[in-house]
Amino acid sequence: MIRAVLVILTLSLTFLVLAPLHVLGLVLGNGLRRKVPVVFHRIVCRLLGVRIHEIGERASAEQILILSNHASWLDISVLSALAPVVFVAKSEVAGWPVFGQLAKLQRTVFIEREQRHKTGEAAAAMASRLDNGDSVVLFPEGTSSNGTRILPFRSALVGAVHHTIDHLNGPRDVVVQPVSLAYVRFGGVPVGRALRDKVAWYGEADLVPHLLGVLSMGAIDVTVSWGDVIACDPGADRKYIARRAESAVRAMTAAALRGAH
Repeated sequence: MIRAVLVILTLSLTFLVLAPLHVLGLVLGNGLRRKVPVVFHRIVCRLLGVRIHEIGERASAEQILILSNHASWLDISVLSALAPVVFVAKSEVAGWPVFGQLAKLQRTVFIEREQRHKTGEAAAAMASRLDNGDSVVLFPEGTSSNGTRILPFRSALVGAVHHTIDHLNGPRDVVVQPVSLAYVRFGGVPVGRALRDKVAWYGEADLVPHLLGVLSMGAIDVTVSWGDVIACDPGADRKYIARRAESAVRAMTAAALRGAH
């Protein structure tokens, strides 16, 4: 518990130092709005003992829609520590203490998943981020899982790519890149069934106890696998893109978990 308190205090001080710079970047619309979150989340990962091992490379295209599996709230810091990204999250997150404010500062696109008629609005918002040069992370499973099982990818919001292509100002590439997050070791021990719930946050698990548990423990090893990009054009089928990305993420996650033992 002492470690958890120290980590929380250090993160609070870090936030107080970096927040003004980030707000300045948002006001001016300059590079600080992308650089500051990367610095913050790298510090988060360092303090939590999260060690990131990358396989493959992030695409070099200016506009990337990243389709990732989702196992934990840690996913946000892991991906944000690697590159400047914005996320797509369910609308309830906006009202969460601390996490909601952080999500807003990182220009998260909030969606109301239960109201299908608003899917178009969410896709348009994602397209706006992409068109402005942001990489957008979408968790197409629609919820978090136990980190081992990959849930079916939903295709509706992949339509954001088509919105972007329709409104491009110039010949810029838009690509979809699947990425896998696999938490492979916890405290130096391979994450098997007994330790899975220590890292993954899913189902009805309470956030605060899980958060404190992670803060109190030692090193967490996560393998981030970048898949082959899926080029998109106005005629691309969103369901095909979702299926192809799901297959890639499923294979990369299985490979990463096998390699941990």
